[in-house]
Amino acid sequence: MNHNKVYDVVCIGNYTKDTIVTPGGTTYVDGGAVNYSAHAIVRLGLKVAVVTRLAREDARVVDKFAQSEIDCFPTYTPYSTNMRLEYPTTNPDIRNLSVTETAGSVTVGEVDGLDMKAAIIGPSLRGEVGLDVIEYLRRKNVLLAADVQGYVRVLRGQELKYEPWDEMRETLSHVDILKSDAVEAEYLTGESDIYKAAQAYAQMGPREIVLTHKDGLLIHADGQFHEMGFYPQQLSGRSGRGDTCVGTYVAMRLSSDPKEAGIWAAALTTLKMEKLGPFSQNISDVEALIHSKYNGSNHN
Repeated sequence: MNHNKVYDVVCIGNYTKDTIVTPGGTTYVDGGAVNYSAHAIVRLGLKVAVVTRLAREDARVVDKFAQSEIDCFPTYTPYSTNMRLEYPTTNPDIRNLSVTETAGSVTVGEVDGLDMKAAIIGPSLRGEVGLDVIEYLRRKNVLLAADVQGYVRVLRGQELKYEPWDEMRETLSHVDILKSDAVEAEYLTGESDIYKAAQAYAQMGPREIVLTHKDGLLIHADGQFHEMGFYPQQLSGRSGRGDTCVGTYVAMRLSSDPKEAGIWAAALTTLKMEKLGPFSQNISDVEALIHSKYNGSNHN
């Protein structure tokens, strides 16, 4: 590992080999939270690294990271995590997930030795990144973000099911920024109202909540709410929405306040949802969208 380099953000979690089924047909993409978030962060001009596990046959993903100047620290496993995402309707919040193979759990040893300002824990299912990794990062005093999707989803046979998360309070007590979508929020907090759900999460420890829903983004930070819409022209890239959103938010929080970071996250995610795969456009496109749709707020 490169011990002299300090990363702005390190993304931790398994690559997923995704089969995406929509009313429009079936596509195969390289997915995983780390994939979507790291590509968004590097476009913002930050130094980013990925800690992930995958099969050697999928090493092209590691090459793609390298081509984009993202440092990847892979652990090669017999299988990559293979995920099937079925969207029966045009509502991106409604989907069925199944997993045929998994690449196993990220260990503390796999993140040890990396210097970072912020870390994003983006697992695809429970058991992929344990509490030991979170506690280790907490001791290193980094800005710590986690996505609840990798904790509420449990593999039963090949099906991913939502199940109660017993370690939720203990885990969230270590987390600075929590990412959730509206469906996960209602399941974990019992609140269908996203404002109440965000407040319920905040009471467990995270000082900032990033909550996505089909129409946009709700930020709860320092007791205040900030809302931003999504304005995609089409939804062919809806998979990876939340990962792109939290990646952008955390990256921007290193230099901006929560509202500004939220605007950037909403705008960049809007553009990402229009195209399959990780965000690949120029930052000038994001700035133009911010200018036209988000009150001309500008990042200095």
